[in-house]
Amino acid sequence: MATLARRMFKIALFFCLFVLSVRYVRPSPYPMTESQLDVWWRASDWLGIRDPEDLIFVVWVTIELIVAVLAYVAIIRLWRHYRAKQ
Repeated sequence: MATLARRMFKIALFFCLFVLSVRYVRPSPYPMTESQLDVWWRASDWLGIRDPEDLIFVVWVTIELIVAVLAYVAIIRLWRHYRAKQ
């Protein structure tokens, strides 16, 4: 039962970190400037994506996921370090 509770806590922790990263990790200027939009249009054309909004969405969700994973790993390592000292 304790293992299940730990796993559920870790899942909830990761989910909360992901929600926080979605809320607070944003592209710099929003709305974007013309030069930035031009870069997104070129990248979407090069990748064969019709709408650059689809590319922007995928890129930012990936960045937010990476931020959540890094925060999760840091919290877990800090917790293990803290528990090892006790």
